[in-house]
Amino acid sequence: MSVLLAQLKSELRVIARNGEQLLVIIGIPTILLVFFSQVDVLPRGDQNAVDFLLPGILALAVMSTAMVSLGIATGFERSYGVLKRLGATPLGTQRLVLAKSLAVVLVEVVQLLVLVGVGLILGWRGDLGAVAPVVGAVLLSTLAFAGIGLTLAGTLRGEVNLAAQNGLYLVLLLVGGIMFPLDSLPNWLQVPAQLLPSSALADVMRGALTETSLNGGAAWIVLAVWALVAPATAAKFFRWQ
Repeated sequence: MSVLLAQLKSELRVIARNGEQLLVIIGIPTILLVFFSQVDVLPRGDQNAVDFLLPGILALAVMSTAMVSLGIATGFERSYGVLKRLGATPLGTQRLVLAKSLAVVLVEVVQLLVLVGVGLILGWRGDLGAVAPVVGAVLLSTLAFAGIGLTLAGTLRGEVNLAAQNGLYLVLLLVGGIMFPLDSLPNWLQVPAQLLPSSALADVMRGALTETSLNGGAAWIVLAVWALVAPATAAKFFRWQ
């Protein structure tokens, strides 16, 4: 436990030193929420713009932080030999994955507070009492996306990892139910899209905040499976150098 806590403190110090990165991962989702709530370009049916957007933007924030930001940073740490030194300590890959995931959760708490606050200012009319399912969804999705990001970071070269993280982010953004509802996708794409962690998270968030979930309990199952499989895969295949 002491080794895990020491690594967690180290991860938090690194995050605190990268103020510009924090600004990006908190600022970009906030800008998207404000912009698309004022510009009527997304298919949202009869819903208020903010009611439709906020759950998806929360999912986007979690994905950006837990997968892309963490995965790219870890990939470069690995390519620069930083992780090679950690490999000689008792830390181990499982505790490394857990420490990085916990550090990401703390950043996400700040993200969620900022986004919900902005949503309230913009007229969000969701249920503020849905704290428990939102927290559960954030924890599960953080494990899922961190596992995916660390799997790529721990197996690919730094430059390839950078391209893979950004490419996967774009795919999940477009077909993962974040900015567009799944029922607006072509029929042949809707079923596989439901199995993506981004669509499961967005659906769970919509169910908790606006009671407009499409898949209900099935989305929770998909998210839980990703939360188990992705970190286990990262721990198994992660290479320190």
